[in-house]
Amino acid sequence: MSGNLRAGQALPQGVQAQSAGPALGSILIVNPDNALAQNLERRFSRRFALVELASSIEQAERLRQRCEFDLLIADTHLPDGSGMAWVESLRAQGVGAEVILMAADADVATAIAAVRAGAADFLLKPLDLGQLDAIVDRCFARRIGARTDVPTARSASMDPAHDAVVAYCEMVKPVCAVIRRVGPTPATVLVLGESGTGKEVAARALHAFSGRSGSFVPINCGAISPELLESELFGHAKGSFTGAHQAREGLFTYANGGTLFLDEIAEMPLSMQSKLLRVLDDQKIRPVGSNRELPVDVRIVAATHRDLAEAVRAGGFREDLFYRINVLTIRMPGLRERQEDIPTLANYFIRNLADELSLPPIPLSEGDVRALRAYPWPGNVREFRNVIERAVLLGQSPASCLQDLGHEGAPASESTGAAAAVPGAPLTLASLEKQHILAVLDACGGNKSEAARKLEVSRKTLDRKLQQWGQARDRD
Repeated sequence: MSGNLRAGQALPQGVQAQSAGPALGSILIVNPDNALAQNLERRFSRRFALVELASSIEQAERLRQRCEFDLLIADTHLPDGSGMAWVESLRAQGVGAEVILMAADADVATAIAAVRAGAADFLLKPLDLGQLDAIVDRCFARRIGARTDVPTARSASMDPAHDAVVAYCEMVKPVCAVIRRVGPTPATVLVLGESGTGKEVAARALHAFSGRSGSFVPINCGAISPELLESELFGHAKGSFTGAHQAREGLFTYANGGTLFLDEIAEMPLSMQSKLLRVLDDQKIRPVGSNRELPVDVRIVAATHRDLAEAVRAGGFREDLFYRINVLTIRMPGLRERQEDIPTLANYFIRNLADELSLPPIPLSEGDVRALRAYPWPGNVREFRNVIERAVLLGQSPASCLQDLGHEGAPASESTGAAAAVPGAPLTLASLEKQHILAVLDACGGNKSEAARKLEVSRKTLDRKLQQWGQARDRD
């Protein structure tokens, strides 16, 4: 089969996917960013029989009149309307195509709305192409009703967990082995690790290996107010509270048959913890304001960067819930603990980011590797990826990008706004956090709003930490 089949051209009956060519299947990419759309077209045309592009809802509708697509990959912001509203209208018309929505800038509420609109998954740009591949595979598995027989041109070794975790050192290989073994079971899993170590990556890998037909639905328990969290998780009945003009389903319902990822579960209010415990025990939810309990089949993966045992001792987390979710624990190591992975991770991100950004890959020298290994990476893999992306964008070496950000292969000095380290003294996690936050703030020219976005924390959190450190930086 050729990857150049056009919309409206019938697929020959009896044709089977060949391992040397693209698998049967059709994808419509709706995105006004021509460079990104064409990059995705090249990527998927090698694997699927039909890939079409549209830059607007109007163009997409014209193509849909000529061909029934299996998968729609759409941006939420389109020239002639909202991609999310378009998906909602398709669902109202009974269109059963799988949908992946993406956005350049979104919050938790937007991701929740995307799932409610009928999307199988929601991704932030810039895209992680390995993660996108895994999601596309799951979408086609559900579409054809045979998850284990998804047509794919990737080798067996390039499975979702391998793509996501990129584990070669001895420290991370056991993590991947546990994910592969536990993934197909319904067991609740607790993922621990510092910020940026890839806890959600591990959760997505568990879902990829689970064999479950439902969606992967993530929620950050600390990003939603306690008053709204119960409604977001369980849904609510019409008139159950002021503003509840119609009934709404919760995330447990949208994750039915799939996986619900409860990120930062330690931030969940105690009142909600007791209700979550009951759901885990009974596999039933009760929407706010409803007298009926609804059965659900949801696999729970929880994560936190905090010490839950200490939170239990301090009275901030229920002991019975801790034992209930702590059936099996996966600890994601910090990047400074897995320095053997640095060259592999660097080459992996260089290759994928160059492909994603349509830029030539940059060389990685021994000096780059030494500089990358010398830096302690308080932001872990998330910070590491950002440095590599900067290097690819500028066409510079990763070592020079570290210097541009005030990191000369070591923690930033006082001249860059970070606290200087005493030679030979051990670096505590608190000091590393302070150095990293101040370095990012300096890189943003003192703009605290921009720094908070890059650090993926709230502006309030950043202000509080700066006040603790006596840093008077008032620029917005």
